[in-house]
Amino acid sequence: MLFSSGKFQTLLESVAQQIGTRFPPVVANDPERTVSQERIKEIVEETFAVALHSEPEHQIGFVGRTQLRSAFRRELREMGYAEKFIDFAADRFIARLTRGPR
Repeated sequence: MLFSSGKFQTLLESVAQQIGTRFPPVVANDPERTVSQERIKEIVEETFAVALHSEPEHQIGFVGRTQLRSAFRRELREMGYAEKFIDFAADRFIARLTRGPR
């Protein structure tokens, strides 16, 4: 993996905080506050685009992707997100990270 573990952890925390600001767990987990799947996708993709704008494409193997996904899931879980959103965001994060900036 091309990230040092410290740089990676900082990136994960930053992305999770930005998602928390734009789509807080209290909103994400409240069935009374309906946010469309398209809007959620926009928020997640825009957050990743900003956070990864200067990062080169990363060649990450299966084990690296699994570790990154688990770490990002842990960050979101600690913030209080539901598993459905965590799965969605973690999958999108890994796809965006391995794809590089576009």
